[in-house]
Amino acid sequence: MKAAWSLLLGLAVVLAFVVGTRAEDKKEEKTLKGTITCAKCDLKETDKCQTVIKVKDGDKDIVYYFDAAGHKKNHKSICTEAKQGTVTGTVSEKEGKHYVKVSKVEFDS
Repeated sequence: MKAAWSLLLGLAVVLAFVVGTRAEDKKEEKTLKGTITCAKCDLKETDKCQTVIKVKDGDKDIVYYFDAAGHKKNHKSICTEAKQGTVTGTVSEKEGKHYVKVSKVEFDS
């Protein structure tokens, strides 16, 4: 009987771990609205060109760096001229910087 309870407890722990991991994998997408620009040429924040969106949050600006694919696809149109628009994607934060894995970019007309 004791072995059966140990087995059930072990299965419960594994199940909880799997459910928690899957919930983390399915991060919710957000839509960010602001200025899509270059972190090097416009913002003077980096040594290399990097596509970002600068979003107003109250009285401060938050800069979200695009993932590599989003940067490559969208950088040419904003490197020398910032544009207003929206970016949809999965956001994350690492070492004090904000990132967005881009799924969609729309520039305002």
